[in-house]
Amino acid sequence: MNREEWLKKGFVNEPINEDIDLKVAINKLKKEKNAVILGHYYQKGEIQDIADFVGDSLALAQWAAKTSADIIVVCGVHFMGETAKILCPNKKVLVPDLNAGCSLADSCPADQFEQFVKEHPGYTVISYVNTTAAVKALTDVVVTSTNAKQIVESFPKDEKIIFGPDRNLGDYINSITNRKMLLWDGACHVHEQFSVEKIVELKAQYPDAIVLAHPECKSVVLKLADVIGSTAALLKHAINSSEQRFIVATESGILHEMQKKCPQKTFIPAPPNDSTCACNECSFMRLNSLEKLYNCLKYEYPEIEVDADVAEKAVKPIKKMLDISEKLGL
Repeated sequence: MNREEWLKKGFVNEPINEDIDLKVAINKLKKEKNAVILGHYYQKGEIQDIADFVGDSLALAQWAAKTSADIIVVCGVHFMGETAKILCPNKKVLVPDLNAGCSLADSCPADQFEQFVKEHPGYTVISYVNTTAAVKALTDVVVTSTNAKQIVESFPKDEKIIFGPDRNLGDYINSITNRKMLLWDGACHVHEQFSVEKIVELKAQYPDAIVLAHPECKSVVLKLADVIGSTAALLKHAINSSEQRFIVATESGILHEMQKKCPQKTFIPAPPNDSTCACNECSFMRLNSLEKLYNCLKYEYPEIEVDADVAEKAVKPIKKMLDISEKLGL
């Protein structure tokens, strides 16, 4: 298959010899090419286990900004690869599958968001990291779920703020900061789908269980939560808590790291509304595999490219986020 055909598929579909030990081969290629693998908590367990760094969006951006590697392989979704490329324009940034998009980023088209911003002059624009580079280029400061509260609070209380694209996260930040930010009407399909009724049923079945929820969830789900926080914050709470059982309302990939860090504890994925599935997975995150990662490193493809003018604008709000986070010790 030639490169043009690969481009149409969005990943290198080269057959791999069954005799190859993929983990050994990936580590060998990584060493030969001075590459680093960044894996998000929502990836498959096999991807998390082979990654050099595993973290949430903030951590991956921080690691990308400081790595000395020549090649960065981002095992996550497309906007994460864009963020790494914007922060490291002179490095080669690869993703195993270009089709790994993001429903939240897709819910905020750049042209529509630009019009929305123009219709509200005088507003500071805060964008969640789950956005395209083009949306980040329209932004004053980027946030993640780890630092959104602190960054919003770094602005005066009377600051007029547009927050996009996640309405659930924005609504939650408004509620805990007593702000009235103007919210873009976007959402993550995974966090939108959690079933309140099934979480209530799980609570009845396991009355000792603590409910951990990501702030991208709907407010009705957050009202059931004992702890609300970013993926990294939920992991940290699970590790430090004396409790032994947890119901986890975020993408179920995080359970892999939770179970690794706390093998003696029980983690139950909060179910979505779809009664045929017991856990809630991001189909985009699940597109990455060891086979695609191997081919990605072998052929150094697919490569993330960001328009130079867009990158020049987008890097400013990303660096502002990183600077504020560093000052706040996040």
